[in-house]
Amino acid sequence: MIDWVDGQPYSPQFGDVYFSRASGIDESRHVFVEGNRLPERFAALAPGTAFSIGETGFGTGLNFLCAWHAFEETAPKDARLQFVSTELLPLSAPDLARALGLWPVLHDLASQLLEQWDELAVGWQRFVFSGGRITLTLLIGDARVTLPQVDGVIDAWFLDGFAPARNPELWTPQLMSAISAHSNPGTTCATYSSAGDVRRALQAAGFRVEKAAGFGPKREMLRGVCVSPAPLPYRAPWLRRPAGGPNPRRAIVIGAGLAGTAAAASLAARGVEVTVIERHETIAGAASGNAQGVLYAKLSPHDTALTRLLTAGLEFSLREIARRLPEDGLAWSRCGVLQLAHDAAEVTRQNALARQGWPSSFLRSVDPGEASAIAGVMVDVEALHLKRAGWVHPPALCAAFVQHPRIRVIARHEALHIDRLASGDWRVATAGIWSAEAPVVVIATAADTRAFAATAQLPTHVIRGQLTHLECNDVSARLATVLCGERYIAPARAGLHCLGATFGIRDADTGVRTEDHRENLATLHALSPTLAAAFPEAARDPARCSGRAALRCVAPDYLPIVGPLTDATSFAARYARLAKDATTQFEDPAPWLDGLFVSVAHGSRGLLTAPIAGELIAAGMLGEPAPVPAAVVDAIAPSRFFARALKRARHGA
Repeated sequence: MIDWVDGQPYSPQFGDVYFSRASGIDESRHVFVEGNRLPERFAALAPGTAFSIGETGFGTGLNFLCAWHAFEETAPKDARLQFVSTELLPLSAPDLARALGLWPVLHDLASQLLEQWDELAVGWQRFVFSGGRITLTLLIGDARVTLPQVDGVIDAWFLDGFAPARNPELWTPQLMSAISAHSNPGTTCATYSSAGDVRRALQAAGFRVEKAAGFGPKREMLRGVCVSPAPLPYRAPWLRRPAGGPNPRRAIVIGAGLAGTAAAASLAARGVEVTVIERHETIAGAASGNAQGVLYAKLSPHDTALTRLLTAGLEFSLREIARRLPEDGLAWSRCGVLQLAHDAAEVTRQNALARQGWPSSFLRSVDPGEASAIAGVMVDVEALHLKRAGWVHPPALCAAFVQHPRIRVIARHEALHIDRLASGDWRVATAGIWSAEAPVVVIATAADTRAFAATAQLPTHVIRGQLTHLECNDVSARLATVLCGERYIAPARAGLHCLGATFGIRDADTGVRTEDHRENLATLHALSPTLAAAFPEAARDPARCSGRAALRCVAPDYLPIVGPLTDATSFAARYARLAKDATTQFEDPAPWLDGLFVSVAHGSRGLLTAPIAGELIAAGMLGEPAPVPAAVVDAIAPSRFFARALKRARHGA
């Protein structure tokens, strides 16, 4: 909550203004843009490279917009800006619009930010602007917790919390050390503050600091250069990024489902020419070909890696869908989702989630009466309402992802082998004696992942899922939101509801079965008694129903497998000591298969995890800060299984 004093935003919690009363935009340009020498550094960027800015205290977003504006004016057209900022108390959309409305020169950029702005849930929020040229990653929460979790290096820092005397948490020596640890020699910093404690904390963290002329009535400010970055906490070498080479300008993606098309889109947005190889007749030919997929996350009240990933992924997917697809009831619908609580354990879990302070537009508890009013049909249990969620037509999203001049799709070609050439490039050979070559390959083949030598030892397996299609009728047409319980049913698309899906572990048959229709229909009463009574003919004769079956790919821990690949045999030899001492800290670089990446095992959550995984792969490949915390990057890294196997061997498992 903020106050407005003389037309200026003011924080009653910290007793301080958000920017200079004299001129916030001039202060931002003087202190942060000029203080970090950004115009000249932007102009000197090599073609196709990225520049990263880190900030403590997003506030009104004024500094971000000023940096974006300077970047547009001075940087090469194919350069990219990555802006990472922290914020404990994000502004509401009306307050943000009012604050940024003070600066007409930034109107066009502010409009793009406001178009994607909503109540922000705690966690990491990724925004994409200018076709991928500009990204903003907002870390919502306490900067002392979020900022050390950044996976990546920053080129320039904006130190812009409220005054140190009023907001000391953003100026501690510990936080300055974390800032230094995410810097390179030569990384700069600037702040309006000239306080001695701030200067000494920066110096202790490895920055060479000097005073400079302040803005307006402030006589002095500080600016600095990192000369001795602080060490990062130990991270196993197989979880660190491979040593970076020149930015690859060509890539091959194998698989044109959600994971593959999302990865292709993220790479193309960064100037990479992408060839997508797909074995089916069209894109989205396998599990991504369902008529409706639900944008829905069953979150845990505990701060797990999966919860962090799903929260970040849901919000990012919703923004990507909104900017790529028309909300016309055919491509997608932000109709909301009701997650129903059918037993005491689920009620307890949902209540614990609701008490964690999520924005009400993200999730809130509703009783059966309100749930029924939201749904348009009878719901007889409590529920969580995810107002901003809904459903999407996955083939439409896949098609939107590959609608880019740098993406070429080669359908009806099954990738058979991936070989390393003497040049260092990878060659993907397909049936039909056709091949493609590139320095980078992304394997996004879901259930077929283990067909390649590089991924054969990843412990994936399949889960069969069958949907039942029900023709919309006068009663079911009243359904206004997605209902999720043991199964889900969505409002009708093109006259059909999707009900499902079954869960057949290690069942690889994709034929449609009457018994699976019967199983789906049996769950309908638990979703809504009204809907259960609306389809009497289907209940009497499930064989008359149409539907679709496909295979989900999952890992043993039900987390996706995303990131760079290592050689499994070399890994086992190099880190064999893990079998004797699981606490051993290694410094030997991992045996990377340089240029090979994977994005698989998204299971039934692919709509949430595949798009953010595409951003993660592109960020890792091109040296950008990751869109999710380092702990999440580690939790979904492919090499986690190789390390676990060695550690289990210690116990004879």
